[in-house]
Amino acid sequence: MKAGRAARRWLEAFAFLAFLSFPPASQALGSPEERLRQACNTCRGIVDRFAQGLTDTAKKNFGGGNTAWEEKTLSKYESSEIRLVEIIENLCDSSNFECNNMVEEHEEHIETWWFKRKKKHPDLFKWLCIETIEVCCLAGTHGPDCVACRGGSERPCHGNGDCDGDGTRAGDGSCKCKKEYQGEFCLNCSDGFYNSYRNDTHSVCTACHDSCKTCTGATNKDCKDCKEGWLRNEEACVDVDECVAEESPCNSDQYCLNTDGSFSCKACDLSCLGCTGEGPNKCKNCVTGYEMKEETCTDVDECSHTEEVCTGENTNCINTPGGYKCICSEGFEDKDGTCVPSIKAEEKTSANISSSDIHEDL
Repeated sequence: MKAGRAARRWLEAFAFLAFLSFPPASQALGSPEERLRQACNTCRGIVDRFAQGLTDTAKKNFGGGNTAWEEKTLSKYESSEIRLVEIIENLCDSSNFECNNMVEEHEEHIETWWFKRKKKHPDLFKWLCIETIEVCCLAGTHGPDCVACRGGSERPCHGNGDCDGDGTRAGDGSCKCKKEYQGEFCLNCSDGFYNSYRNDTHSVCTACHDSCKTCTGATNKDCKDCKEGWLRNEEACVDVDECVAEESPCNSDQYCLNTDGSFSCKACDLSCLGCTGEGPNKCKNCVTGYEMKEETCTDVDECSHTEEVCTGENTNCINTPGGYKCICSEGFEDKDGTCVPSIKAEEKTSANISSSDIHEDL
């Protein structure tokens, strides 16, 4: 087996020398803690790829002409050295230095497990990564000696957080709690949550009512402190309606819309000069071009006035929302502010005249 892998080992050695000369940024800059975590991840990846290799080679055999002789003489392919070589050759991507280095360093351990320990120790991860090369720990433990995480190895952080270094030879075992929890063991509730269940080993934190900053129960009557935008009355935290203030918190061209615990400013209708709500019927006053009719700002049709607003010759008035515009009549076009006959209209007139002359001659 060793002779058959000479070429591959030479290539791996060359890659290893390149790795030592130009280590990847993660290796060069990584702290000892990070390298310990990485070592366990690498070993776990090797074991996962080994399991995939077992699956990929499950239905293969030697492929020779005399399979019966091969199985009798060389042992079955299932537990053969040939199968092991095929699996090992695919454990790492060529660019994964950490993986290739670990396989190269501990290949004899993998061989020992394959030929001598597999039946008694079927869990390769536990035998190799935890017990033999000691780069990982059992779940729920951490550090060089694989001691239990906070809260115990069965339920680290009492199930309410993640143990630092869990399953690796790194970390201090401290808890990083989920957002609902806090404290060394993740048994206490964060602000905005309360204990709906609690004993010495279990804690369930549930969200407070939206009005509560801290609370003892689920309703707005159970608030200990109110959130900003809420105010405590005799019984509960209630919403503050910022929009009823004497001076509006919004700009003059906006109206205030109250929301639970807050408010928002919305734009007035285009017809409004100040407003109290949405739409042209909520205007305080109307902008130029609109007039108040039946408590609603309505567009003024300037073109319907007795007095013409478009006084230029050959012009028509077109009403627009809040105004009007003067355009040239059909057959005319604007030229420097004056409506003059369009070229096409002149051509058409000339054509009609010529046609009349022809008929007269006839």
